[in-house]
Amino acid sequence: MEEVEKEKEDELLSSLPKIKAWQMGYMYKYQGFWYPPHVIHALATCQEHFEAQNTDTIVATFPKAGTTWMKALSFAVLTRAQHSPSQSPLLSINPHDLVPYLELKLYKNKQIPDLSALSSSPRIFAVHVPYQSLPESVKNSACKIVYLGRNPLDTFVSFWHFLNKSAGKGGGETLPLEECFDDFCQGVVACGPFFDHVLGYWKQSLERPDKVLFLTYEDLKEDPSMQLKRLAEFLGCPFSVEEERVGVIQEITKLCSFNVLKDMEHNKTGKSPIANFDNTDFFRRGVVGDWINFLTPEMGERLSNIMEQKLAGSGLGFKIRPQ
Repeated sequence: MEEVEKEKEDELLSSLPKIKAWQMGYMYKYQGFWYPPHVIHALATCQEHFEAQNTDTIVATFPKAGTTWMKALSFAVLTRAQHSPSQSPLLSINPHDLVPYLELKLYKNKQIPDLSALSSSPRIFAVHVPYQSLPESVKNSACKIVYLGRNPLDTFVSFWHFLNKSAGKGGGETLPLEECFDDFCQGVVACGPFFDHVLGYWKQSLERPDKVLFLTYEDLKEDPSMQLKRLAEFLGCPFSVEEERVGVIQEITKLCSFNVLKDMEHNKTGKSPIANFDNTDFFRRGVVGDWINFLTPEMGERLSNIMEQKLAGSGLGFKIRPQ
């Protein structure tokens, strides 16, 4: 049986375009996007077996676009009736354990998890995959999708740093910035092309605003209270007048802020559910405009121009510098 499964996997990969990229070895283009082979197998299993419930929430992001932050905020907002900010599980558990990835955790290694223990709502899951590759049950049910987008320059720099941490633990050399940047600009990056990823969710948020909420990292940084109110209303649990009066929004904002999460002991120690990474690897700087410290003006201009071209006419835009 295992041999048959292995043959099917090999047959699938052999039918896909592949390319050597970054430290991941080969990546394969599956349903229009690039992935390492283990993600493709997990995604295919997830697509076949995951059954979304109408009360589910899916947190979707491109890698290194503020995922940890968005998981924490979504969890705190959705569960505040059960856990006040002062008693939140976030005080002792990493956001990635509270809001597990479908394709990177629950269905990795092609396992089919028993989600019956999570049957009580609300269930919250996360994905890095594009909208086009979500399980049909997610698209066709009434479950909510919260997408957090981040400007491509900061996303690239954060991703580059993140992968270098993994490479360093394996004794590898620092990944060449210029080569990785060129790949990113050409769309060759895990879960990329970047702009296809963000536009897929952006268009759905316009067509189905009751289904998909599109937030940006930069707007969250600039006005977290306003964005949290949007999030709570979208998820069907708006903040009451009393909650606003006593400062619940501010408490959640503080609890989930980068510096507070980063300084929690459990986020400074322990292994991440994602292989080769520690919890602390998910907290670097968390600022807007950090790309200026790593990309040359020419590189910044190149990716900014690509952004303008790719997003032209969509109505979507990203702020690339702090306001």
